[in-house]
Formats: sequence, structure tokens, C-alpha cells
Amino acid sequence: MKLAYLILVHNQPEQLKRLVERLSAPGVHFYVHVDRKADIKNFVKVLELKQVFYVRKRERVHWGAYSIVQATINGFEEIIRAGIKYEYITLLSGQDYPLKSNWEIQEFFKLNPGKAFMEFYSVEDVWKEAIPRLRKYYLTNYPFSGSIKIENLINKFLPARKPPEGIIFVGRSQWFSITLEHVKYIVQFIKEHKKIKNFLQFTWGSDEFVLQTILFNSSFKQQMINNNLRLIDWSEGLASPKTFTIADADDLLKSDKLFARKFNQNIDSSILDLLDKCSS
Repeated sequence: MKLAYLILVHNQPEQLKRLVERLSAPGVHFYVHVDRKADIKNFVKVLELKQVFYVRKRERVHWGAYSIVQATINGFEEIIRAGIKYEYITLLSGQDYPLKSNWEIQEFFKLNPGKAFMEFYSVEDVWKEAIPRLRKYYLTNYPFSGSIKIENLINKFLPARKPPEGIIFVGRSQWFSITLEHVKYIVQFIKEHKKIKNFLQFTWGSDEFVLQTILFNSSFKQQMINNNLRLIDWSEGLASPKTFTIADADDLLKSDKLFARKFNQNIDSSILDLLDKCSS
């Protein structure tokens, strides 16, 4: 089975190397997008591995900005250019880690052909806290000194934005596992709908809803499964999820998810050692 992992990274090259080595198997390739703000030289050990492809078009990524979506699209284009017929493409960050063995991951995808595993809660009905992301103007994708002040003035004097008509917005989590057919459709949609792309570039946190929304409003809707296959703990109530440590071992080992985030081997590498041991 041919699988591709698209990994977005900006730091911790050693942990990235460990992630790649852990997921390496016949038929598996890795496409790595290194944030343009990071020094590419730090990632040479990973990028030189034969199963790793370097996403050549790098974005300067900012948190909450459309640049995260663009980095993902750039990775998609690299995957398409490779001309390999992958059954599934999985988006990971450099701080994700598998909870299952490579065999279990491949068996799961073999039993679920053609599906899109991603979160897609309705913005209007369920994920209502995301409504301001569509109604207000955000300059997150174009950071400059004083941008927040300008942003506040724009939203004070201009009427609320009107999302493109006829589109149902859905989302929540950025991470997913989808097929090559889904990837090709998303890339083509972005190219053909420049007005929608322009609208999205002035939203906040668009990485959490853009790709789901594109598929949800297409003939692929019936293939979507509202499950991103990831264990993520938001119990701390912070802007970022909890960093798992050995104290979370029971929850991680009991989970039926394929992956979890996030981890930091500089804080606790023993949990990664345990996951390796239990899924080998």
C-alpha cells in the first residue's frame, strides 16, 4: 500500500527525524514543508533520507494565517508532481506521533478505501465560535507593524463580511487523512476559485476549515468521515493542546486513534520510547 505523509515543521529536526524513521515502511513516502522562517540547514539529516521529499515552495508561516493552508497546498502540489498513486495522504506536524504500528495504520486504510477522515462541524450550527472568523477582517496573513490596530479600525468602520454565497462552512481540526483524488480536487478548486481564495486570505484560523469546506461542498461529501483519527487533549484550555508525557501513557495506549499530538522529546522522550515499544 502506498501512503504519503505531508509534514509541516518549523523546529525540532531531531524529533522530525524520529517521526520519519518510526513511520518508514515499504511504499511510504514523506513530504516535508519547512517553514521559510526556519534555517533549512537544520533539517538536512531528514531531507537527505531516500524516502523523504522536500517541498520546494516554502511559505513563511504565521499562526492562524492562511499561509498554513498555502503551505499545505504547496505540499499537495509536490505530491501530485511525484506521479505516485498514493491511496492515502496524511497531514502531520513535526510534533505528532503514531499510536499504532505501521501495519495497523496500513490495515486501517485498506479497510476504509476512498474515505476522507477529517473534522467537519457546521460553523453555523455547531462550531459557532468560528463565525467571527468569517464575518470579520483579519490581517494575520499579512503581518506588519501596527497591523492589529489597522485590523481593529477596519472592523469598526466597515460592515461585517459576507461569506461566499452557496457555501456551507465546516471544520474544527486542521489534521486529516484523505485520498489522492481528494487532494487533486482541492488543488484544482483553489486554482479555479480565486475570489474564494481572496476571501479566505483575510480570515483567521483558516487552516481549520478551508479544506474540509471545499470537500463538504462537493460530490465528495458522502465520503467524509467526521473523525480525524487523532488523539488531541484540549483540557488545559490553552491556545495549543496539551503536550503528552509519560503520565498520559494509559490514555495514549488505550486510544483507538492512529495518531496523537502533541509531543516534545525535549520535555519527555520516554513517552515516545514507550509508544515505540508497544507498537513494534
